[in-house]
Amino acid sequence: MTVEGLERVLEERRLVVEEALVRLAPVSESPTVALAVADSLHAPAKRLRPILVLLVAEILKGDPKSVLPAACAVEMVHTASLILDDLPCMDDASLRRGRPACHVTHGQATALLAAFAMLNRAYEVLAEGWPGGPDGAGRSGLAKELARAIGLTGMIAGQAADLAMTAKEVDFPTLEFIHSRKTGALFIAAASLGAQAAGAQPSERAAMEAYAKNLGLAFQIVDDLIDVSSGAGEAGKDVGKDTKKTTFVSFAGVDGAKQLARELVKASQEALAGFGPRAQTLLDLASYVVTRRK
Repeated sequence: MTVEGLERVLEERRLVVEEALVRLAPVSESPTVALAVADSLHAPAKRLRPILVLLVAEILKGDPKSVLPAACAVEMVHTASLILDDLPCMDDASLRRGRPACHVTHGQATALLAAFAMLNRAYEVLAEGWPGGPDGAGRSGLAKELARAIGLTGMIAGQAADLAMTAKEVDFPTLEFIHSRKTGALFIAAASLGAQAAGAQPSERAAMEAYAKNLGLAFQIVDDLIDVSSGAGEAGKDVGKDTKKTTFVSFAGVDGAKQLARELVKASQEALAGFGPRAQTLLDLASYVVTRRK
């Protein structure tokens, strides 16, 4: 598939996700929290993680509509994590998705409430069920997978390790641990939710998770490269915030980081060898990830 063809596929899926997010977004009796949620959740974004849920389901011959609410739950979790990540007590970022960070516009207290509202709504969506979706046991499995991605063996573990290692030397295993949890965990959850909701066999689910694990790390390396090579306007977020942290770029240099990203993309693609031509969209997506500029 050409780059233009892939971008059309991604844009089509992005619009589907955007429309569903409007329908499924949390409803609040607090106007201030509702506005903070809306500003964050509906800000311009790539929606790569929910798109991954849809693409995995499609490749496994599932109905994308049957996984769309699960995809939106993933995006709500991701957006909540960005709000928390940007707080002064965390990464202290002022720009996100081309707009002032949530706490800059709405204050730290309201930003926290907005993040919690989206996390809560993500699980509510999974619990409610939807036409064509998994049964109660299946939805319970999706919720467990998403909780694992967020929790003390997932994103929280990665963020805690990242904060603890600020201004300290970090070896490569520790760096990989941080980003396989902080970034990779939600990529893996997205692939897993798409596979589970589509009724995949265990071997198919494992292959998709292996693909997503390597894709997530490649995505983080490109993030590190963007941090040192792009302006905030191009990136849509603060850049140069990682100068006190060991990143893949500071550890391996620009050329080394680019090479590692290419190797991870290759590994992600090899994980899909058993799917043959039907996995072409995901193969192309992995290549596309390393060319992004924001």
